[in-house]
Amino acid sequence: MDKKIKKRLEILRQKLEKAQKLLAAAKLQTDEPDEVQNIEKQILDLKTEVAELKNK
Repeated sequence: MDKKIKKRLEILRQKLEKAQKLLAAAKLQTDEPDEVQNIEKQILDLKTEVAELKNK
């Protein structure tokens, strides 16, 4: 794994952690029902990208 992939994985992990915190907060605050679905989709996209990078 080269440096670019390692750096990208680190950034993705940070984004994933932040998105999971946002999801927890959004579930507590239900004023925007689409927000939870959008954050869940974002988390899924991030996990997919991490998996793709790990397989390179």
